[in-house]
Amino acid sequence: MEEEIKAALEKVRPGLQMDGGDVDFVGVDENGVVQVKLRGACGSCPSAMMTLKFGIETRLKEEVPGVTEVVAV
Repeated sequence: MEEEIKAALEKVRPGLQMDGGDVDFVGVDENGVVQVKLRGACGSCPSAMMTLKFGIETRLKEEVPGVTEVVAV
């Protein structure tokens, strides 16, 4: 599952980088909760939670069976 998550994150990464941000995979637990770290502009952006939920989480749920949620750490 980790490799699928990392591959899906690579697909969203260019959009984040265009805005001066990035995302790092931290881990995934047995319940399918993915932990990521938002970096750069994404770490301090007021819209970071919207990006996390409506951008990153949506993409991961579509592409990786078993992902239930994405949280920032």
